[in-house]
Amino acid sequence: MTVSQTMTDIGKLLREAGLRPTRQRVALASVLFDGEDRHVTAELLYDEVKDQNVPVSLATVYNTLHQFTQAGLLREVAVEGSKTYFDTNTSNHYHFLCDDSGELMDIEHGDVRVEGLPAVPEGMAVSRVDVLVRLVKTGK
Repeated sequence: MTVSQTMTDIGKLLREAGLRPTRQRVALASVLFDGEDRHVTAELLYDEVKDQNVPVSLATVYNTLHQFTQAGLLREVAVEGSKTYFDTNTSNHYHFLCDDSGELMDIEHGDVRVEGLPAVPEGMAVSRVDVLVRLVKTGK
């Protein structure tokens, strides 16, 4: 696939999600959606695109990640009050978080079952259930 084909595909992806394919959105999307599912923070993505000489501010990265999330292109995974990852795998799945390294990893689909949820208040519906299993390294 050529660079122009990739940019065309990214532009189409953004338009189908209801987003205008601006230069910054296309640049960030081309890094995010390179074919492999991944978990990124705004800071990590900012450093990655800065290394590729993409002229974008950290604020633009934050705003774009939130726009991609609202458009359904990303899934937000809040791990602590101020620490949020963005996941390119938007399917219903759960995560491991390594407290030592900060690495976020997918849990294989079907390895976790959530049962016995409380009754939902009237007029409300469950939109999703998040499970985050925190890990620490052992001596092994």
